[in-house]
Amino acid sequence: MTNAAHRLLWTVVALLLVALGGTVLAVNLGRLPGGAGVLLDAGLRRPFRLAAPWGALALAVVGVLAALAGLWLLRAELGAARGRGYGTLAHPGRRGRTRLAAGALVRALERDLTGDPRIRRAHVVLTGTPPRPDLWIRVEVAAGTRTAGLREHVDSAVRRYADTMGCRPARLDVTAHVDSGPSR
Repeated sequence: MTNAAHRLLWTVVALLLVALGGTVLAVNLGRLPGGAGVLLDAGLRRPFRLAAPWGALALAVVGVLAALAGLWLLRAELGAARGRGYGTLAHPGRRGRTRLAAGALVRALERDLTGDPRIRRAHVVLTGTPPRPDLWIRVEVAAGTRTAGLREHVDSAVRRYADTMGCRPARLDVTAHVDSGPSR
């Protein structure tokens, strides 16, 4: 199953869970015409009424949990389409294809960038296609540090990254911010 098909499947499941949770909550709050008869047949309504008020409370809890599970799945699956760490870079070769996990490569570049004590944090996003991907880098530099040589450090880290990937970025965007938090 492809990543897109997987996301579509779980998005549908999440939407169904949200709809189920919303329906159960609507019945519990008396907002649905027909009341509990919509969800429960005559055989189940009697035990449900005997369990009052705990039956309604249990139904509300089930509805909230189903809705929350659906929302969590929606957030996870829709975020996966644009999120970090999903996908692979595939390089065709003479004897087959080499696959590199994009998330592992991104984390490696972030570690390489933060190897300089002047850089507190680094956030890297990789987009585009493997022959010429786009690379978006944001570094947070400690306040009050000398920035001489910092550009060279970032350039050499990007060169090492490109050599590891086996391709050069089509677009490279580096943004540096001064972090005024406590030093590490």
